[in-house]
Order: sequence, then structure tokens, then C-alpha cells
Amino acid sequence: MHTIEDELIFLVHVILASVLTGIVGFERGIARKPAGLRTNMLVGGAVCLFVILGESMVIHFSELGLGSYITTDPIRIIQAIVLGISFIGAGMVLHTRKEQRVKYLTSSATILFSAGIGISVALKQYILAVGVTFFVLFINLLLAHTWFKKREG
Repeated sequence: MHTIEDELIFLVHVILASVLTGIVGFERGIARKPAGLRTNMLVGGAVCLFVILGESMVIHFSELGLGSYITTDPIRIIQAIVLGISFIGAGMVLHTRKEQRVKYLTSSATILFSAGIGISVALKQYILAVGVTFFVLFINLLLAHTWFKKREG
């Protein structure tokens, strides 16, 4: 069974995931793109929470002596998260017939990265989580103003 200290650490993880993905979402909000600050924070925090709860279920079931009867698979939890986030991202993408272009694909991909940041924090991969946060900012801020943008648009 988890102690109060364990649960407080879990809470800190969810908050950290939300803060890191909030940095990513802040950039999207300033760029006036869909899925800004709050959406990215909620995605990152929720994903972190789901991974933590999945790990907690394994411990809980084994403590109850049900480990051989009821199992949880963290890989399947992550697969479900990626599928769900991809569904949200797909709903965000817009194809305009008038302009003959696809919009918000980068915001959709950013949401997927926010899910990865949340998973990284839940798995205590802090350097990876922080590094990916700033890598996404690099992609969304700096590469948006290069010659690639002119060729894509």
C-alpha cells in the first residue's frame, strides 16, 4: 500500500508533467493555435496520472494476493493513451477545401508530444521530459520561421 508521502510524490509528478506541457501549450496559445496552454497541461497531467495509476494497480493487486489472477500491463496503458491522444489530435486537424490545405497538424503532433512528456515524468525520466519540452519549443518556435515554413505553406 502506498503511503501519504508516496501519494504526495505522485501528485508532484502530475503537477510537473502539467507544468512542462504547459510550457509547450503556452507557445501554442501565443501562436493562436488550437490546443493551447490548458489543453496541453491537462493532457500531460492526465497521461502522467494514468501511468502512475497503472503502476499502482500492479502493486495493489499483488498486495491483495490477486497478482496471479488480475494483471495490469503498463505497455497496454501507454498504447491506450497514445490511441486516445491520437484521436483527439485527429479531431483537431482541419482540411479546408477552399484553401486546399491542412491546418493544425503541428498542434495535433504537439499534443502527442505532450502525452510523451507526461509518460516520461510518470516513469521518472526527468531529463528526457525536460529535454523533450524544450525540443518541442525549438521545433514550434524556431523552425516555424525558417525557409521550411515558406515551402510548406
